[in-house]
Amino acid sequence: MKRIRIDQPGGYEKLRVEHCADPLPGPGQVRVAVEACGVNYADGIIRMGLYASARELHGYPITPGFEVAGRIDAIGEGVTRWAIGDPVIGLTLFNGYSSHLCLDQEQVFALPQRLSMAEGASLPTVFLTAWFMVHQQLHPRAGERWLVHSAAGGVGSALVQIGRLAGCHITGVVGSAHKREHCQRMGADRVIDKTHEDLWTVAKADAPKGYHAIFDANGVATLGESYAHLAATGRLVIYGFHSMLPHNGRLNWLRLAWDWLRTPRFNPLDMTQSNRSVIAANLSFLQSEAPRLREGMRWLMTHFETGALQPLPVESFPLDGAADAQRRIESGQSIGKLVLLP
Repeated sequence: MKRIRIDQPGGYEKLRVEHCADPLPGPGQVRVAVEACGVNYADGIIRMGLYASARELHGYPITPGFEVAGRIDAIGEGVTRWAIGDPVIGLTLFNGYSSHLCLDQEQVFALPQRLSMAEGASLPTVFLTAWFMVHQQLHPRAGERWLVHSAAGGVGSALVQIGRLAGCHITGVVGSAHKREHCQRMGADRVIDKTHEDLWTVAKADAPKGYHAIFDANGVATLGESYAHLAATGRLVIYGFHSMLPHNGRLNWLRLAWDWLRTPRFNPLDMTQSNRSVIAANLSFLQSEAPRLREGMRWLMTHFETGALQPLPVESFPLDGAADAQRRIESGQSIGKLVLLP
């Protein structure tokens, strides 16, 4: 097998291909011959050494990657629900940038017939993050008005689709004109292109009384204004800090420290008086909630099987092009998802 290994945090050059023996499945495990590995923004943060769960739950050296799709090619003792040759999607805590991967049988799910392998590998992390925030934390009601930052990205696109299914009015925010059409196709009712429109002027005009939910992965660049534009009972949902991170693969520690100092600290007294809330999510720290995440994956698979949810556009790279893939996603110019093809 081959995989990508990061021995120490750093730039794109730290992503190197390693060849090793194929793993053997243990009791209750299956081995997946991987045909596609999902690429997420978090993978680059792992490479930089800033992803907390990578440091605390795994350490370095590490193989990044949270999601794969492929076919089962070996089965361990006691596996009853899968057979060799079954096409599956696999969830993994790291180790996804691999050509072969052993997973517990509870961590794999049947690939919906409508989806290609690349589409299947691209959906678990972003759609499961969106599902968890929407249906386990937010509990939406039809007619709510939402603002979704980075609405053409992976989680943003998933939020727009899941919000549409919940009957919410979605305003999507994009950072480039070429992303507007994609955001509309995902189901956004209104798209704000912040390169040509004043974001908060247009957002306030769109929801004069504020938004019931604002989803923000930008960090210091927008968190303060996002909170200020919530309606009474509104909720700010945080799942990333993209604007605080570099676009060239190299950390600027002085800028990072300055941005951290400027990051809003939300006042609980203000929250109780305004009836506004702040919630957040990070799937990699939710392993104790595995049964709930499996419930979410089953919900997602059903909706992809029926066509109620649509896969995102996928841009593909070879496994040894992992650096190019991470450079692409960190540029902010990609739409939808990226995958590696072993």
